[in-house]
Amino acid sequence: MRRLSFLSMAKTSMAKAGTIRIGISGWTYAPWRGVFYPKGLVQKRELAYASRQFPSIEINGTFYGLQKPDAFASWRDETPDGFVFSVKGSRYITHLKRLRDIEKPLANFLASGLLRLGPKLGPILWQFPPRQKFDAELFENFLSMLPKDTDDAADMAKGHDERLDGRAWTKSEAAQPMRHALEIRHDSFCAPEFIELLRKHKVGLVVADTVEWPLLMDVTADFVYCRLHGSEQLYVSGYSDEALHRWAGRIDAWTHGIEPEDANRIKPPLKRSARGRDVYVYFDNDVKVRAPADARSLAEQLGVALPPDDSLAVKPKRRGGKTMVEEPRRHWPALRTSP
Repeated sequence: MRRLSFLSMAKTSMAKAGTIRIGISGWTYAPWRGVFYPKGLVQKRELAYASRQFPSIEINGTFYGLQKPDAFASWRDETPDGFVFSVKGSRYITHLKRLRDIEKPLANFLASGLLRLGPKLGPILWQFPPRQKFDAELFENFLSMLPKDTDDAADMAKGHDERLDGRAWTKSEAAQPMRHALEIRHDSFCAPEFIELLRKHKVGLVVADTVEWPLLMDVTADFVYCRLHGSEQLYVSGYSDEALHRWAGRIDAWTHGIEPEDANRIKPPLKRSARGRDVYVYFDNDVKVRAPADARSLAEQLGVALPPDDSLAVKPKRRGGKTMVEEPRRHWPALRTSP
């Protein structure tokens, strides 16, 4: 099998295929030090290291609170060309406001600085709590509000409230499409109306592997977004070679524009996409240091190359003498400035 650059993680064939990006959810976890991260690696260099092992990482801190433009700029500088971040949407919108009266909160989120990621801005992940039920009118309104591209996002960001005066970022470097994906955790979403709504707005449905929430694989956009939380125990369980082999087969099908034969769907599959589909895969089973190992194993099963051993040769750039560090997700606030 042909092996490719670890930054593209794309599998190609005679037929057109999308790009596969396999990564991790977050990057700052104490148990990873000395296991995934080399012994002696200082914390402020962990993103620089991790971003040279995987082509994409989810930013968790954006879920818990508004960040600052300098943080996003620092993360962009510390990561290599071709790298892409997935940005987790604000929980204030999804968990606290429950999608009601969110014009200002959405503008604040967009103005917090994510546009400073430029070409490294990937999908926006909108995660909903287990108690959130499907409400067609509510979700129609929400999906209609989501920006379709970065110019649209910049215009919406200008509607931020006074709390962001003097610290908002409302500029787009160049117009680029924005992708959004929804992660649902209630059985009421297992409805044809929900799938139709996502397809109407070209918003992705997160394929979330866990025993606790619905596992749906309906393709609703020109990309597929997977979060592998651990199929037996949330955030803890690792994946066997057999399980990774099954996921590799599904990913291979998606990236070639078709749907897996074992897909758990609510609606009939879409027609084959001649251009293929991009696939984002994030391992979120970080409690027992399984996420990086499982991500590497899946990449190997898909025939994509791992990075060279000199990953530490690149030092992260610093802004104003400081580097932004993401804290472990169980000890928030999630971000602090490194010493």
